[in-house]
Amino acid sequence: MPSIHPMYAGISANFVRGGATTIERAEYGSAAQLSFEKTPIYYLLGRGETSGRWIIAKGEGVDDYPQLAEFALGGGTDHLVSLLEFPKEAALRGVSLSLTSDRPGGFSNDQLTIIAKLFPALGLACYRIAASRTASDILAVYTGAKTSARILAGEVQRGTGGAINAAILLADLRNFTALTEVYQPGEIAGFLNEHFELIGRHVEENSGEILKFMGDSVLAIFPTGGEDGEDPETACMAALASARNVLEANEALNRQRAREGGPDIGVDVVLHLGEVFYGNVGARGRLDFTVIGRAVNEASRLEKLCGELGQPLLMSESFAAACGVACEHLGSFELRGVSRRADVFKLAAPTTAVA
Repeated sequence: MPSIHPMYAGISANFVRGGATTIERAEYGSAAQLSFEKTPIYYLLGRGETSGRWIIAKGEGVDDYPQLAEFALGGGTDHLVSLLEFPKEAALRGVSLSLTSDRPGGFSNDQLTIIAKLFPALGLACYRIAASRTASDILAVYTGAKTSARILAGEVQRGTGGAINAAILLADLRNFTALTEVYQPGEIAGFLNEHFELIGRHVEENSGEILKFMGDSVLAIFPTGGEDGEDPETACMAALASARNVLEANEALNRQRAREGGPDIGVDVVLHLGEVFYGNVGARGRLDFTVIGRAVNEASRLEKLCGELGQPLLMSESFAAACGVACEHLGSFELRGVSRRADVFKLAAPTTAVA
């Protein structure tokens, strides 16, 4: 059946008598998606028909569809396809149900009668599964896997949530606003997507979760303690690994783009550790599940120092103390809207052993 997902065009479940059930997801532009155009289902969709039958034992469709040729080699004799529409309120168009028989002579008339009664019920079950899965998948795409799980568990009222301790990663694209004066909106969106993709990949690889894209900035957290959290040092090390990988990958992306005549877009990363409120905020009918609090504000203010200090990676005092690696103190700075001065750190330069 088709999928509402930014990565997958469709999903299929295959049941074989005596074998395991397999689930396959076809990514956009993949070989699986392209091969769909050589199936009986695609043929029926193109003709606006809702059902079809190919008697494989007579060679029907074997030369036209690789799938039927494979069934023929496995002893298949008859193949049925039925397309069932879903209700119109969702973008999911419907589901295709296929059955292949290896019975000599194919499906009997009695079997065809049973199948005709069975398919609508199966279609209804598929719609129920698809609607539920789509809701959870799309929610995870827009809010993150961990956050979506909390929402689906019932945390949907304004103010629900609580205080957690977390390592915070805030990444901001450097001088990005100036690019909007030079490039078209579509190009700008393309640049953003390229950088957000590499940031998201390295955050998720280290068990972090992106909570928000804010213009040309990304806010991610690595919880400490509790059911889903690590100890502070582990969480900070994960956030630091993400930051290092992001900066390295960003340099590689810029080198590639430079070869194509594109702009060099730097990224500044700030790492902080502190307590935040993790939950629902907003209007009654329009909520955002996010993190707020002093630690988030401090991370945002620290980011402004990256340009002033010429450092792409800065750490707060609390983060530097917990991360377990050598750090160098850059000084104490006033942060706008923050009462006390902030001690700011960078990674210490590696020492060179002297023989």
